[in-house]
Amino acid sequence: MTKPHVHRVTRAEVAKEAGTSVAVVSYVINNGPRPVAQATRERVLAAIKKTGYRPNGIARALASGTTRTYGLVVPNIANPFISSMAHALQQEAFADGRVLLLGDSGDDRARELELINNLLLRQVDGLIYTSVDRHPYIDLIQASGTPCVMLDRVEPELNVCSIQVNEQHAARRATRHLIEHGYRDFAIICGPQEMLNTQDRISGWKQALEESGLEVHPEWIFPTDYTRQGGYDATRRMLAGKLPRALFATNEQQAFGCLRALSEQGLSAPQDLALVCFNGTLESAFNVPSLTTVRQPVIPMAKKAIEMLKRWDGQPQKYEFDFELEIGESCGCRSLTTSRKSQVT
Repeated sequence: MTKPHVHRVTRAEVAKEAGTSVAVVSYVINNGPRPVAQATRERVLAAIKKTGYRPNGIARALASGTTRTYGLVVPNIANPFISSMAHALQQEAFADGRVLLLGDSGDDRARELELINNLLLRQVDGLIYTSVDRHPYIDLIQASGTPCVMLDRVEPELNVCSIQVNEQHAARRATRHLIEHGYRDFAIICGPQEMLNTQDRISGWKQALEESGLEVHPEWIFPTDYTRQGGYDATRRMLAGKLPRALFATNEQQAFGCLRALSEQGLSAPQDLALVCFNGTLESAFNVPSLTTVRQPVIPMAKKAIEMLKRWDGQPQKYEFDFELEIGESCGCRSLTTSRKSQVT
């Protein structure tokens, strides 16, 4: 079955209907570069409405050299931290007159590559990117000449722009908070160990323990997915042995899964297991118990990412943001509202 031919109204037809030139129609549509008398503008707008004219975005992009779009590639939009960052980026892009095209790789590197190729084919004006495992497809992006900002730490030799929080320092600070409570037996629920962000968070956890003269128990390191199910399964494995007194979960979703598994056994935080986590969102404060968590400054980071794309000059720049340790109930603190800004020492 053949598609029926749909006639696309041209600017020439709009000009004919309005009794003016094609150039004047263009000035009205683009709001410049030359002024148009109000009466003429109204005739052109009326003609656009009558004819059903729609601007050709592809032609406009070819003429102007810009598509007014940015691309965003993330590992998994179901993660509330990632979705909060995507929302902040969308708001900043919209304020800059751009559309943000979202690509969710679903924690799949092959899909991640396909998304990047599709966004580059659409000639996005810039790409904001978090790789599934911190091994990004930088060569492909740089070969296209497309501006790119990574939302994570990447290896220095990649020579790319990035914004980040020092995750090793943040993990160290969160663990030190538990140590300050007097706890001595520590476990960690972490992400897959081949991932660089997992390695950073384990490193910070170990560093805090070693600085305090506490033993690192390899049997209390529980790798799993960065999901509720992952946290639940890891906690079930932990409960099969000797229970530690304190736990660092390397993301908020793992912490939620942990609390569920504890509850099923009649246990709770912080009474039986003190808990802090990484990458908390607003959900942490409304959980029972509220979570003590490392918070990243999502809105300032989004503003900086968009600004870096707008002012792109091809030179690699790296910005590191402070994090906050937001105090909840899960660690043993009673305050629901206290928030302390971390001091990295």
